[in-house]
Amino acid sequence: MTRLSPRALTRRLSLLALGLLPLAALAQSDFPSKPVKLVVPFAAGGSTDLVARVIADGLRTTLGQAVVVDNRAGAGGLLGTEVVSQAAPDGYTIGMATASTMTVNPALYPRAEAINAKLQPLVNLVSMPSVYMVHPGMGVKDFAGFVTALKAKPNHYSAAVPGVGSLGQLMVESFNDTVGVKMANVPYRGSGPALNDALAGVVQIMPDQIPSAMPHIKSGKLLPVAVASSRRITELPDVPTFKELGYPELNDLGISWFGLVIPAKTPPAIAEKLRAAAIQAVHAPETLARLQKMGVSLTDGKSEDFPALIATQVKRNRAIVQKAGIKPE
Repeated sequence: MTRLSPRALTRRLSLLALGLLPLAALAQSDFPSKPVKLVVPFAAGGSTDLVARVIADGLRTTLGQAVVVDNRAGAGGLLGTEVVSQAAPDGYTIGMATASTMTVNPALYPRAEAINAKLQPLVNLVSMPSVYMVHPGMGVKDFAGFVTALKAKPNHYSAAVPGVGSLGQLMVESFNDTVGVKMANVPYRGSGPALNDALAGVVQIMPDQIPSAMPHIKSGKLLPVAVASSRRITELPDVPTFKELGYPELNDLGISWFGLVIPAKTPPAIAEKLRAAAIQAVHAPETLARLQKMGVSLTDGKSEDFPALIATQVKRNRAIVQKAGIKPE
């Protein structure tokens, strides 16, 4: 067997690497050549899952490949987000990113910061407004009456939120601090149980996202007093936004957003192809109509703004968590 000198071995390895470069470039140019997995870090049927499935349908057209939705619920979104962070950086695993997973969890869990550091924010696609609702038994009709009732009886009224450290809990704590009132924060294990108790009048207040809130508002079982939205909701034209009411910070906090993340080391060419396909998907007339029916609005889709948005909101949420003394379970 012929022994190669170190110099000769280095030269051969370099030539081999150069020979593989065209193959790597070809693999990227052919992307995607097999189904793509979209990991949703929450259970099927929730707001994130519903939005994800509409986006996945759009991506099937723009990518020309099957897009399989994979629900990986658990630990407030940490489990599914970690799955994406540990996936091969080849573009075949992408993840749904939410305001909760990307900006609330890092304010609560050091583990979330470590997970998110292994992700590349790809694009922020859509935003979803939320609404503050009260049970009719509270006896208020509008925002002014709501605040008056809260100030008259500090800690008498309770707000249902879907878990410790949830975006809903941060919304209630921030409301108390900003408006100068005191309502009790009651965390539930999920939005379903929280909503059930709000409907039954066990708790009197609940902030919730528009898609899941609207059926109960239309039935009259819960009354809307304010919305967190860039503009008034078409279905609720008489309900003011927090910005109109003089609380722009509550408006920003209450608007949820949904985007995509990929493993940090994904090649730029593949990342750009995914980004372009995602933006094209949500702008397609059929996809856009489905999203708008859910009360979802498109963002501007500027990829360079996404990391900055995340960093700003993590800082804001960390301040809320620390001031309110919120401790993860």
